Amino acid sequence: MKHPSPAQSTTRIWDLPTRLFHLGFAGCVIGAIVTAKIGNTWMEWHVPLGIAALAMLTFRIIWGLIGPRYARFSQFVCGPVTVWHYILTMTKHTHQTPGHNPLGALSVLAMLAIIAVQAVTGLFANDDILTQGPLAQFVTDSTSSFLTGLHQFNEKFVYLVIGMHLIAIFIYTLKGQQLIGPMVCGDVPTQKLPLNTPSARDDWGIRVGALALAAILAFAAWWLIQLAANAGASFN
Repeated sequence: MKHPSPAQSTTRIWDLPTRLFHLGFAGCVIGAIVTAKIGNTWMEWHVPLGIAALAMLTFRIIWGLIGPRYARFSQFVCGPVTVWHYILTMTKHTHQTPGHNPLGALSVLAMLAIIAVQAVTGLFANDDILTQGPLAQFVTDSTSSFLTGLHQFNEKFVYLVIGMHLIAIFIYTLKGQQLIGPMVCGDVPTQKLPLNTPSARDDWGIRVGALALAAILAFAAWWLIQLAANAGASFN
């Protein structure tokens, strides 16, 4: 007679604020892309979604400096030698890397940088028809035109980095490393991690601190959205 196996032990890798960031950020970026492509009245949603994505991106940058272990840039951002060594030996790894691996770290940095450029230039963009960013009114027409062109050009890189991110997730899934599940629930089976991998801190102190930071950034985003709405009203 078979006895039930004991409950599988897990290790907390991703704290709740980081997980909520990933879900919210993905939703805002996808929403901004879709509304831009549909156009017309949907552009009224494009600007707020872009501003919300910028606020979340700012949260992630700050959280990468002060957040728990695996959310910090200092934990997963490596030098070129470490990245190259990881690439050469990645097929020999028998355990899942806690947090982002050295190659995945480059993908994260590229995504944050490219979407940051897209979101910041969008603040100054102006289509001369229906929509303008909240800060376009504070710069010259030539500056706004230049940043609008950069916003449109950088769009290609946004698609590229998102596509590479999805391909990487698919490849690691084929290798047996589940990335989506841990990003949703926060935990990784302990036996899939290197021996004695420490858990990330994810208590209420961390969550309240993240909530306070999110509230400040949400207010800043709300102010920019109101500024954009007022500029749009006078623009039209």
